[in-house]
Amino acid sequence: MPGKFKIPQLSFFKSDSELRAVIANTGWLFADRILRMGAGLVVGVWVARYLGAKQFGLLNYATAFVTLFGPLASLGLDNVVVRHLVHDALSKKEILGTAFRLKLLGGVISLLLPISIILLLQHDNTLTVELVAILGVISIFQAFDTIDLWFQSQVQSKYTVLAKNTAFFLVTLARVILIWMQAPLVAFAWAIVAEYMLGAVGLAVVYRVKGYSFWSWEWSYKLARDLLKESWPLIFSGFAILIYMKIDQIMLGTMMDDQAVGIYSAAVRMSEIWYFIPMAITSSVSPSIFAAKKTSEVVYYQRLKKLLRLMALISVVLALPISFLSETIIMMLFGNDYAMAGPILAIHIWASLFVFLGVGADPWFIAESLTDLSLYRTVIGAVINVLLNLLLIPGYGGVGAAIATVIAYACGSVFANATHRKTWKIFKLQISSLLIFN
Repeated sequence: MPGKFKIPQLSFFKSDSELRAVIANTGWLFADRILRMGAGLVVGVWVARYLGAKQFGLLNYATAFVTLFGPLASLGLDNVVVRHLVHDALSKKEILGTAFRLKLLGGVISLLLPISIILLLQHDNTLTVELVAILGVISIFQAFDTIDLWFQSQVQSKYTVLAKNTAFFLVTLARVILIWMQAPLVAFAWAIVAEYMLGAVGLAVVYRVKGYSFWSWEWSYKLARDLLKESWPLIFSGFAILIYMKIDQIMLGTMMDDQAVGIYSAAVRMSEIWYFIPMAITSSVSPSIFAAKKTSEVVYYQRLKKLLRLMALISVVLALPISFLSETIIMMLFGNDYAMAGPILAIHIWASLFVFLGVGADPWFIAESLTDLSLYRTVIGAVINVLLNLLLIPGYGGVGAAIATVIAYACGSVFANATHRKTWKIFKLQISSLLIFN
């Protein structure tokens, strides 16, 4: 019927068994994030109220600073390794062993580097240096996420969910106890590290219970070279992504104060809490898109188009009500100390539209071996974010940082694709996906 609204078709798969596997996998990922979102939001808000805007801002500043060096821990290997495992599962021992050792080396570097830099920048601020040193330990345990890459390639993310949720709920309980004990700020930093440590142990246990052995993992210099050759643009892309995701908090802390960071972080938490949705969907659908690339170009682009339309639809459905109810949401959850976070949330939530479209386009960049252009677009977004923050933060504070973030996300995730002939095709798919009522 003409003019009748149609939900985008979601039939990515010809085989019912393949479809059921992906739906189940996505379901596990959603269950993981929804449980985390619920429990994490309640306890996270409780922690924010307990610490107050200033200490909460300092903790978020240190977290953002350490997070900037995260690409050195992952080395941009995640999607590349999943694709190798999908295409060559028989070589999994060599792929996993090489990826794990590379990630472990990257983790050591991403532990030492932020400590060295923060000592140079804030050597007179002992508490900030201590928080950065503690949180930097996280990068070592992230090497065990290599196990998760295997389960992703087999569309079996439920095992990762079980391992990491156990760690999450144990640490969530520990945070409640820390509040009850009136623990100092440093204790909450150690709780963050504990979650990653327990998650790594849980992944190792699950992997062993499933009958796999770490000791069979092998190192290959040739494969390491090939993986890094393919992933190095993603390392720099990761830096660029984190710059325009986290630089706002760092620049707020530098140009204003910790309290401004705390208020801004409360709004960002309510905005970014939804980012698990595109990641969960895309990680489950990516193997089918990679497989379609090998068999049919038509099916390959059909699946990409459906994925992007779904991303646009979900993001708009989320952003509209949150934008209108932002001040009510902030006051109900965080209280009067964070009242100024309401206007920030009303603006920042619209960044989710471009985040969803950007994540939805990631499988295309991997499948087309255009990771170097992924770097190009994210660098554009990062540069725009830094420049706009420099212009807007002095006059508008957190609201200016939110405006800078939305514009930067739009440029880096979508509009930068219009500036290069090789990415024009994915740009047209992204723009057409915005016509969700077509």
